[in-house]
Amino acid sequence: MTLDPEIAAFLAEMKARWAQHPSFETLDFPEQRTVCEAVRARWAEGGPQMARTIERVFDPGAGKLHVRVHFPEGASEPASALVYLHGGGFTLFSIDTHDRLMRDYAAAGGFAVIGVDYPLSPEHKYPEALNRIEALMLWLSDHGGELGVDPSRLAMGGDSAGANLSLATALRLRDRGAGGIVRAVLSNYGYFSTAVSDAAEAAFGGPGSIMDRAEAVAYYANYLADFDRERSDPLACPLLADLAGLPPVLLVIPECDLLTEQSLAMDARLRVAGVETQAIVYPGATHSFLEAMSVAAVARRGIADGAAFVKARLSR
Repeated sequence: MTLDPEIAAFLAEMKARWAQHPSFETLDFPEQRTVCEAVRARWAEGGPQMARTIERVFDPGAGKLHVRVHFPEGASEPASALVYLHGGGFTLFSIDTHDRLMRDYAAAGGFAVIGVDYPLSPEHKYPEALNRIEALMLWLSDHGGELGVDPSRLAMGGDSAGANLSLATALRLRDRGAGGIVRAVLSNYGYFSTAVSDAAEAAFGGPGSIMDRAEAVAYYANYLADFDRERSDPLACPLLADLAGLPPVLLVIPECDLLTEQSLAMDARLRVAGVETQAIVYPGATHSFLEAMSVAAVARRGIADGAAFVKARLSR
């Protein structure tokens, strides 16, 4: 497998930016997040202008959340909406690091995008973030009009840990008989299990990689209150869940990623469960490749594919 040249350049610039800061191992979690915001700022710049953006901090029923709602030009009133959950191993990043990506989805799909700053680990352990996101979806289904969105046309999506939280929320809602709230799930390089195979580690982990097995497990350890027990909890590790009854799912899968095997396994399990699923593998792409939209054509294709999928499901 060969890296896409534009993605390779993106990774080189990212690595150079990381090198300007102290080693992560020397920093506490708040300091790590500050560095992440600085490094990722370059990739959140530019992009489409929105017709309007609103910010709100409120408690939808399980604790406070900060949400940012981007409305593109031409969006319906009220607007259909994608609730987007950023990645970062349940530990890092924010709606600011992913602002450009959210605006690109909004512009490409013609729907609103609701970004969510959910509580991060290890300060907030599983299932606190999941509880608050579920409460948000229930609130939106009743009160979405207060934010200018159509409560009957909602999708969920996210990258890495955000994809996990999106699927877990859809499972929670299904189990309480409210599965119809979510019309579709967009999963970008999902992080669905604590298990990383030797083959994945050999191919995509190791020194200098975007993420290796030890890091992947460490992020999950940050998230889970009881790692040994909760690693088998299907809402913490959705690859273990009964997936029947979920809404349509699109899996955006980079070819060169430690977690590629998890998305491929999720696709297979969704099909067995009878869920409408589509998996697209992007040659030469890596974890976080969508953030390279300003420099890499493969990232722009991935965003366009995700936006088209969500738009189609919210238009039914």
